[in-house]
Amino acid sequence: MVYTGAMTTTEKALRRSLSLPASVARRVLAMAKKQKVSSNRMLVELVERGLRLKEKEKQRFFELAERLSTSTDKKEQKELKDELARMTFGE
Repeated sequence: MVYTGAMTTTEKALRRSLSLPASVARRVLAMAKKQKVSSNRMLVELVERGLRLKEKEKQRFFELAERLSTSTDKKEQKELKDELARMTFGE
């Protein structure tokens, strides 16, 4: 779902409780204040961004894997393997 700034009329909000480390809570509050939104809205936006980022990372991973499976160039294969390893295991 693409963020449109507000929930659609068919979308139901689910109440969740979570605990944040104090340093994270301070950062969220500061961001919310700067953007002139509630801390709840800021958390929703941050979660939505995180979910989109994870989906993009997953898509990128499969694109690289596909390129690796079709590549015949040894140098490109090594570069693709290295990139996939970084994505999987970090640097």
